[in-house]
Amino acid sequence: MSTLPVYVAVNKYLLSQIGFGISANTFLLLFHILKLLQDHRPKPTDLTTCHLAFVHIALLITVLFLFSPELFELLSFWNDFKCKALFYVNRVMRGLSICTTCLLSIIQAITISPSTSWLAQFKYKYTHFIFYFLFFIWLICLSFSTSTLFHTVASSNVTQTNLMTITKYCSFYPMSHGIRGLMFTLLTSRDVFLVGVMLLSSVYMVILLSRHQRRSQHLHSTSLSSRSSPEKRATQTILLLVSFFVVMYWVDFIISSSSMVLWTYDSVILGVQCVVVNVYATVSPLVLISSDKRILSIFHNVPQKSF
Repeated sequence: MSTLPVYVAVNKYLLSQIGFGISANTFLLLFHILKLLQDHRPKPTDLTTCHLAFVHIALLITVLFLFSPELFELLSFWNDFKCKALFYVNRVMRGLSICTTCLLSIIQAITISPSTSWLAQFKYKYTHFIFYFLFFIWLICLSFSTSTLFHTVASSNVTQTNLMTITKYCSFYPMSHGIRGLMFTLLTSRDVFLVGVMLLSSVYMVILLSRHQRRSQHLHSTSLSSRSSPEKRATQTILLLVSFFVVMYWVDFIISSSSMVLWTYDSVILGVQCVVVNVYATVSPLVLISSDKRILSIFHNVPQKSF
């Protein structure tokens, strides 16, 4: 009984966090859609940022329906179908979030790479293949999440006592140790690979930034530093997103792994995990908005136009 107030407080914070995150990502998505439609030469990261915002909106909406009984009951489908569909979409979006963040870090590393680097050969090529990359990561995430359709059930439809309760209406059906181990290995291998690529690209960008800073100090050239400041600011933004994502990912990984091994989910721990997982989807649009001078100029001109 003592955990009930904590659960209610965590649940209220989660719902407010989701509402704020959906609003921020929606603004970011609409802004970049307009830029893609208006600009003849959009920034290299515009399309990927647009995709990341869309993914986070879908991710937060699924969490909103899963953890809000009132909204869950509004969906006029069988509970079993709703549980399978919502958890599947949620799992796909979580995979797309890490894939898109990884792609964003790679694009930024290519963008700031010097002409002497081997990455420079991709500068004018990756924009033509970005749609193929996005299609590929969608295919990967859709296929890697299919197991969710089989072990997610409505709690009221099954009388077994060894179900792992996730929400008021949905539970996880127990899998054999072999299938559970296989899925854990596949998902962990994918995520560790992507996190490794993000870290490698981040290290590469940090090295480039430090070299540029030393060169600027040596030449005492204000024009060089000012000309490179937009790229430097964008790189620092991606580095911040990657660092934040890696920390949140490993916290989520530890909680999920321990819960799967023990086959139990405490309601408070589940709420805390959801808050941790959704922090990145909520904070990332704020970081991207605050670092984009095109958006900041809009907010700066609003007060002037009102007079």
